Amino acid sequence: MDFKNFITEQKNTHMTHIEDKVLYGGVNGTRMAINALRDMRDMLSGKKAGNLSVKWDGAPAIFCGEDPRDGKFFVAKKGIFAKNPKVYKTNAEIDADMSGDLADKMKDALQYLPDLGIKGVIQGDFLFSKKDLSTKKFDGVPYVTFHPNTIIYAVPVDQASEIKKAKIGIVWHTTYTGDTFESMRATYGVDVSKFRNSVNVWSQDAMLRDVQQATMSKKETDRVNQLLSKCGLLFNKISGTTLRELESKQHIATLIEQFNNTYVRKGAVIGNTSMHVTKLIKWIQDKYQKEIDKRKTAKGKGVQQQKLDEILEFFSVDNKKALVSMIELQKTIVLAKLILINKLDRLKKIDTFVQTTNGYKTTGEEGYVAIDTLGGDAVKLVDRMEFSYNNFSPDVVKGWDKPSRN
Repeated sequence: MDFKNFITEQKNTHMTHIEDKVLYGGVNGTRMAINALRDMRDMLSGKKAGNLSVKWDGAPAIFCGEDPRDGKFFVAKKGIFAKNPKVYKTNAEIDADMSGDLADKMKDALQYLPDLGIKGVIQGDFLFSKKDLSTKKFDGVPYVTFHPNTIIYAVPVDQASEIKKAKIGIVWHTTYTGDTFESMRATYGVDVSKFRNSVNVWSQDAMLRDVQQATMSKKETDRVNQLLSKCGLLFNKISGTTLRELESKQHIATLIEQFNNTYVRKGAVIGNTSMHVTKLIKWIQDKYQKEIDKRKTAKGKGVQQQKLDEILEFFSVDNKKALVSMIELQKTIVLAKLILINKLDRLKKIDTFVQTTNGYKTTGEEGYVAIDTLGGDAVKLVDRMEFSYNNFSPDVVKGWDKPSRN
């Protein structure tokens, strides 16, 4: 896996969960997911050198650098890649488009990030501004903490001098090159060693280092090998026609993902896959029946009924059989993924917690980014039963819920 040399045509505004490549990626995407797991296995077995990227749970996403049109420094949100790119070069432009905590953070970024001497265009995630830092005790140890999103990041006070001095903290993960915003290409990784030092900016890259310290045991490697073998067998059972059809009908893949996410929200595991597919079809029928019932006219009802009928055409006998194997493949990918995530979490340099209605509990990183150099794609590996459940759960306090952020 070579993060520094990998380039994709896609703008890095959304990344697919590795198991969902089976739904969205067709034959090549499914193969890519399995290859990515194999690469990670080899890396964590000590057989292959490489780099991995950590997904930090920051917010908001931020783009900045030199506007290719005039060379002036800018900051931006995801609207940077719209047909008419929306970038901000003055506080007045920020105030005209947003307010509250988001505006404050963008103005802080506009004030302090030019100190770094950034060339080109880069993307990262906001971790904190000065007012977001606080001191908390966990098990009697004082920490400096910041809580940008779902995860609370905590650094022992005696190791947090740079953070305490900083006005803002940002983690960088993507570099863009191109003559226009519209034509820019994304390279995973940012070389922060080229930045000038600034006491005002706690600037990190997302690369995960010292991976050799998380080498898997023979038992763990054997288990991952078993799961990868099962992935290969399941992949060979799935009709390429079904994979390609689903790849071309992304709206159906989205429905399947949405149904799978109902399990994540409940913290439940998918059991019998044949039953799961049956429940999926019923869920789709119920979903569209609600849309039909909302419509007042026969014409409106007919439009929704036609949409439902077209979707149900996908669920032929052959496609349902293939879908059962696809769901089973997703489950197997998840099992292998969780072993790898568990090893990688041991490398984290900053303690991580979530705040629940009953107090604080430790948690892992948001996840990791894996890149398949053969297939030319990037996917995220997230423990959805932990992070995604926490993200959805009303019992977990989010950083944006704090009074200072409203």
